[in-house]
Amino acid sequence: MSILTILLNIFLPPLAVFLKHGVGTTLLISIILTIIGWLPGVIHAFIVNQ
Repeated sequence: MSILTILLNIFLPPLAVFLKHGVGTTLLISIILTIIGWLPGVIHAFIVNQ
């Protein structure tokens, strides 16, 4: 995992997921989790982008 990916996972979780997986259900889940709370979005982004 690069430094850029780590920074995107922390500051813009949906963008990090989009760059790795494109548009799909994973991106939608990331957006919903980030709207609910920033921390769930970050955790999801780190898990998805391993």
